[in-house]
Amino acid sequence: MLADSKTSSDWPEAIYSTLERFEVRQVPYVPDAGHSRLIQRVLGSSTMRGIPLTTEEEGIALMAGAWAGGQRGVLLMQSSGVGNCINMLSLIPILRFPFLTLVTMRGEWGEFNPWQVPMGSTTRGVFELSGVQVLRASNAQEVPDVLQAAAAQAYNALTPTAVLLSQRLIGAKVFTK
Repeated sequence: MLADSKTSSDWPEAIYSTLERFEVRQVPYVPDAGHSRLIQRVLGSSTMRGIPLTTEEEGIALMAGAWAGGQRGVLLMQSSGVGNCINMLSLIPILRFPFLTLVTMRGEWGEFNPWQVPMGSTTRGVFELSGVQVLRASNAQEVPDVLQAAAAQAYNALTPTAVLLSQRLIGAKVFTK
């Protein structure tokens, strides 16, 4: 991984702690290397349930169902999956449920795969056009405050919110032969 010198290995734990404080119970996710440490933490939790998805848009419906059943959730996905969610994002303002998603970015800082660039460069715009507020963490020091603000917006003010975790934070993937 090509990482920035400001990258710290404890930011997934900061995210987990914030989710605990906000009593998040359901964590749907599509397997992703950028979220792997957080996913493992959730899977080992006695209070949160990690729910693997086959596609990202399932997570939006699951979040609506969690809220209807009295629980909070957070959707974990990669920026390439945001495009799969466009139609389902319309449920959020209609049903008025708290929506928080954490998105690991691809297609930016040190990206090697040209297929990741188009969605990576339009992720913010897709969310904003869909009525979702966007916050971004570009280094480990920002993660706790950004996540705290995002969770407060999503769960207290019912403001749909996406947190973009920059590729500079998670580190660019490097594949070798």
